[in-house]
Amino acid sequence: MKTNISIIKGIHPGLFLERELRQRHLHKGPFAISINEYPQTLGSITKGKRKMNINLALKIEKALGIEE
Repeated sequence: MKTNISIIKGIHPGLFLERELRQRHLHKGPFAISINEYPQTLGSITKGKRKMNINLALKIEKALGIEE
């Protein structure tokens, strides 16, 4: 049986974030503004064109109440 971490290992964080926002019925633009980020930054991350830095990951974790 696979654990949750082994299932998502190797997946770009943007794909995981996109799925999480979709499940919570949140739009990327307003969510980005709510965590003091540019919507373009969040859009690039969810498209896999940009990496996610530690500070942004911590902001997202806090806002969504999820762990890394």
